[in-house]
Amino acid sequence: MPIQAPPPPEIEAVIVHPPRLPPLGGEAVFAVQQLDAETLKTAPRLDAALKRAPGVSLFRRTGSDAANPTIQGLSLRGIAPSGAGRALVTLDGAPVNDPFGGWVIWSALPPEGLASATIVRGAGAGPYGAGALTGVVALEERPTREGLQALDVALGQRGEGRAAAAFGTEGLLITAAAETSDGFTPVRGAARGAADQPADLESVSAAARLQGTFAGAEAALRLGGFQERRGAGLAGARSTASGGSATLSLAKILDGGGWRAQAWLRSSDLANSSVAVAAGRAATTPASQQYATPAVGWGLNAAWQGRGDLWSWELGADARFAQGKAQERFRYQGGVFTRGRESGGRTSVAGLYAEVVRDSGDLLLTGGARVDSWGQTDAIRRERDLATGARTLNSAAPDRSGVLPTARFGARWRFSDAVWLRGAAYAGFRAPTLNELHRPFRVGNDVTEANPGLKPETLYGVETGVGGEAGVRWTATLFFNRLVDPITNVTVGVGPGTFPVAGFVPAGGTLRQRRNAGQIDAWGLEADVSRDFDQVSLHAAARPPMRVWTAERRRPS
Repeated sequence: MPIQAPPPPEIEAVIVHPPRLPPLGGEAVFAVQQLDAETLKTAPRLDAALKRAPGVSLFRRTGSDAANPTIQGLSLRGIAPSGAGRALVTLDGAPVNDPFGGWVIWSALPPEGLASATIVRGAGAGPYGAGALTGVVALEERPTREGLQALDVALGQRGEGRAAAAFGTEGLLITAAAETSDGFTPVRGAARGAADQPADLESVSAAARLQGTFAGAEAALRLGGFQERRGAGLAGARSTASGGSATLSLAKILDGGGWRAQAWLRSSDLANSSVAVAAGRAATTPASQQYATPAVGWGLNAAWQGRGDLWSWELGADARFAQGKAQERFRYQGGVFTRGRESGGRTSVAGLYAEVVRDSGDLLLTGGARVDSWGQTDAIRRERDLATGARTLNSAAPDRSGVLPTARFGARWRFSDAVWLRGAAYAGFRAPTLNELHRPFRVGNDVTEANPGLKPETLYGVETGVGGEAGVRWTATLFFNRLVDPITNVTVGVGPGTFPVAGFVPAGGTLRQRRNAGQIDAWGLEADVSRDFDQVSLHAAARPPMRVWTAERRRPS
C-alpha cells in the first residue's frame, strides 16, 4: 500500500484590529454609507474615492492632485465654508484635520492603509464632537497581520508615478506612499500666457502602528509623517505642507460593555507663496511669501460603554487644543519684500456627551446630547518694516469663549425584511479655525483678511429616508439644513486703495474679510442603489442639484 504524505499543517493567520469599541448601532438611523477597502483602492487618492458617495464633494471641486493644501477638504451636502473644514475626518477616532486650518492633506492617507471609511451625513453631535458640522468621515486603518497586505505601482502621462504599500507582522503595520507628477496647466487655450505653468506635485508619507496588550487592555501606538510640494499653476507660486502625528489608544471590551481612551498629537507646517498676474498673463510678480505656518494640535478622548439585550449607552468626554501662527513677508516693492507679519493664537474645545440606543429588532431608536466649551485666546498680529525693524502694527484681539449644547435623535422602523423607513433631527457646531481667525492671504490682486472676532457657526437639520435590501440595496434621503452664522468671505472694498489693517489693494483687486454673515438654508435629495453578483458588484449614486439660499442677512460680526 502506498504511503500517503501527511497533509500540510494549517497555519492560522492572526489578524489584530486597532483598539476600539464596537459601535452602539444607532448610526443606522442617520444617512450613513460605508466604503470598504476594495472600494477605496479603486482610486489612487482617498478624496477621489470618497466623492463617489452621494452628498460628498470636494471643496471647490479640486482634487488633491492639483489643490493647494489650504483648500484640500470635503464638502458634505454642498455646504462649503470659507476654509476647507466643515466636515470632521477621523482615523480610528483621532482627528486628522489640520490643527491650523482644518484642511485634510489627502496624500498622507493612502487608501492602501485603510480598511474602511464610514460617511455620516448630518451634524454629528454625539461622540464625534465639535467640527462634525455637516458630517463625519470615520476612517479605520487596516488590521495588522503577517506579510504584504496591499501594493500599488502606477505610471502615467505628464510624468506621473505612484507607489504605495501596506505590510507588517502580527503586531505591526507599516504604510508608505510616494507620488510625483509634472502636472497639468490649469489655464487652457488662448487665455494661457507665459505666467501659466503646470501644477506639479511631489508627495511622500509613511506611518507605523505598533500594538499589543498592556495591563489587560488592547493598546496601540501610531506614528506618521508626510510632506508634499506642489506648484499652483503660476510662475513663482508654490506651496509646501509637512507634518507628523502620534496617537496612543487603549480599549478593553468587558461583559456588557467596555471602555476606551485615546491621546493624540498633530504638528503641521505650511509654506505658501502667491503672485500677482500681469495683464495678458504675460508675467507674474511676487505678492506674498508665507514662509512658515507652524501649528500643533493635541487632544484626549475617552468613553465608557454599557450593553444590554434592549438598551445600549455610551458616556464620554473629549478635548482638543491647537496653537499656531502664520509668518509672512509681504508688500513687494523695488524687487524686495518690505514688510513682515506674524499672526496667530490658540483655540480649544472640550465637551461631555451621552448616547443611548434602544434596539428591539424592527424598531431602532437613538438619542445623544453634548455640551461643549470653546475658547479663542492669545491672539496676536504684529507687522514690521523689514529694512528698519520698526513695528508698524501691534494688535491683540480680546479672548473669546462660550458654551454650546447640541443634540441628535433618530428612529428607524423596519416594515419587512426588505423595506425600512427612518427619520432624524440634529444640531452641531464648528468653532472657527486658527486660519480663519488669524491668517490673511492674497491670491493674485485679491486680498482676504482674517477676523479674530469670529464666533462658531451652528447647523440645525432634519431628514427622512427610505430604503430596501431585497436583492438590490437602495436608499433615498430628503434633508433640510439651516446654517446659522456661517463664516464666509465678505467683500469690504475694491482696489486701488489703502484700507485699515489690510493696507494697499492694487487696481483690479478686491478686499474681503472672513465674517459671520447671515443664515444659509439648504435642502436636497440623495439616492443610492447597488447589487452584488457572483463576481461583479454594481453601484450607482446620485445627488440632484441642491437648493441653497441665504434666508436672512444680518449685520456681520
